[in-house]
Amino acid sequence: MGGYNYDWSIITNNMDIFIDGALKTLEISAIALLIAIPIGIIFGLGRISRNKFFRLISSIYVEVMRGVPLLVLLFWIFFVLGQFVRLGSYWSAILGLAIFSGAFIAEIVRSGIQAVPKGQMEAARSSGMSHTNAMRYIVLPQAFRRVLPPLASQFIILVKDSSLVSVIAATDLTLNAKNLVATSFRSLEVWTFVAIVYLIMTFSMSMIIRYFEKRLLSREN
Repeated sequence: MGGYNYDWSIITNNMDIFIDGALKTLEISAIALLIAIPIGIIFGLGRISRNKFFRLISSIYVEVMRGVPLLVLLFWIFFVLGQFVRLGSYWSAILGLAIFSGAFIAEIVRSGIQAVPKGQMEAARSSGMSHTNAMRYIVLPQAFRRVLPPLASQFIILVKDSSLVSVIAATDLTLNAKNLVATSFRSLEVWTFVAIVYLIMTFSMSMIIRYFEKRLLSREN
């Protein structure tokens, strides 16, 4: 890359743009996760439900969402669904991320529940508890401890996936970077810094997750 004149002042002079983009990325990801969690719980329970119809619907949802690329889903929500419901780029991005992540959270919930020994449910049922109460008070609390680490990891994946929302003009770190590159032509500096920002965000969240995992394990022991 001889002859290229580096100008890192583009970063310091536009730090407010990067900070705003990073905050928007975290905001979109956090709201999407808050919506995805109840979706994941509902369809995760549906995957192991004794109701065949509920189990079938849940399985179709999970398999379809896991098989469709997130980019295609975002396009479909923004351009197709957007013809009938005015969501705008912001809520189209959140809805797409939530629906997509919900399928993976459903599998996390399903595996967490199935990891609880069957004897726990049998013991609760034999003591006179209904299936619903046994699931609510015995199985789910134990499953929660198992799904918490992968659920936190899913948020990290969600933050990285959120970079795709820029294709539907949702304001985030990536879109702000694209706009800055378009006006400054400093792609090397801008995209290098954006990569560092994403790395800092995901690495920080990874450290926080590890801390709480250790705390959780220490309590169990």
